Amino acid sequence: MRLFRRKKKRRVAVIGLDGVPYPLLLDLAENGVMPNFAELIKSGYLHKMKASLPEISSVSWTDFMTGTNSGTHGIFGFTDFKKNSYKLRFPNYLDLKTPTIWDDLARKNRKCVVINQPSTYPARKINGMLISGFVAIELSKAIYPMSLKPALEKINYEIDIDTFKCREDHDLLWKELINTLNSREKAFDLLWNKDWDYFELVITGTDRLQHFLWNAYQDNTHPNHQNFLDYYHQVDNLVGKILNSFRRLTGDEEGLFLLSDHGFTGIKQEVYLNAWLEKEGYLNFISPEPTGLDKISPDSLAFALDPNRIYLHLKDKFPHGCIKESEKAALKQEIISKLKQLKYQGKEVVKEIFDSDIIYSGPWVSSGPDLIAVANHGFDMKGSVKKKEIFGRSNLQGMHTWDEAFFWSKQNFGQKLCISDLASIITKNFE
Repeated sequence: MRLFRRKKKRRVAVIGLDGVPYPLLLDLAENGVMPNFAELIKSGYLHKMKASLPEISSVSWTDFMTGTNSGTHGIFGFTDFKKNSYKLRFPNYLDLKTPTIWDDLARKNRKCVVINQPSTYPARKINGMLISGFVAIELSKAIYPMSLKPALEKINYEIDIDTFKCREDHDLLWKELINTLNSREKAFDLLWNKDWDYFELVITGTDRLQHFLWNAYQDNTHPNHQNFLDYYHQVDNLVGKILNSFRRLTGDEEGLFLLSDHGFTGIKQEVYLNAWLEKEGYLNFISPEPTGLDKISPDSLAFALDPNRIYLHLKDKFPHGCIKESEKAALKQEIISKLKQLKYQGKEVVKEIFDSDIIYSGPWVSSGPDLIAVANHGFDMKGSVKKKEIFGRSNLQGMHTWDEAFFWSKQNFGQKLCISDLASIITKNFE
């Protein structure tokens, strides 16, 4: 009699650590703060990876979950313009123009559990379970199916810290970071034993901590230095718990992936692009104290949105636009040339300026910015219209970087990865 072995079910687990840079991860792993990560680095491959353009969570996580860029998925930043207006709106998950990893897996009858995925609010139907992450507002709109709500309320699930209060109150910051991390672990405990093929959990407290207290990592005499290390040790404990659970389930680490959506570094100066555009004669306002771009003068040639998106004031795109399509290429080159010369105390501010017609592909390219300026580390670009000086500082200590995200996998995928490559790498595990 011939015996047939049942084919083992393929599983994939993804752990996201928002904003964790490759160098920090190596440092904390090598110095005993993150022993579970140190073990992973020895048993697999830690890749340095490029984030999205611009290098912000709303775009980078969308690049990740769709395997595309903004020209295809339609998300260009945390804010975008209302139609035929200079007024801003906040794009959400319903604005996404292309399927996600879990949408594609649903067509193959694969079940997914996704916890705290940024840029998925309001939650929409998936073949499995979804808990939206930043920027989710109401828990009832952040979960699918709704039957999850009582169980999440029972464990006091927290979506995110109160960023406005924690920016000023660092005692509250530590409490809320631990509360949200505990929420992720309780959600993991709640959903790990459900029926799934793809499991994903994202930790966003790492990004919050670094925006407010990156200097606590850099300076070992900082009063919060040990708190910083302790938090990362707790993050590593949760990574270890998921790692061991995955090993018990599958027998090895094949199908396990870890990533961040962008890198991080300290801030030397904030750079206010609209102040620069105004001083260079590209931007004017009809009000001496503008509160928004709705006060833009019709003779303006260009303006910026957070964090580093530059838009030409095109005739067919904006209500009072004055730039013709035939003038577009020359104006782009002029702005690029001048902006590359910007310096602060002798240091070059701009690393690279990208033309969106080149870096984006898909039907929505024309909806986005015309240029994206990536700064050298330490220069945090902003799109405020209220600032009058080009350089300044706020109480933020850390900024995103484009070129130092990380990706860990059992296999080596080379050192030229960008975050939009990961969807195909991950889903190939189900082929």
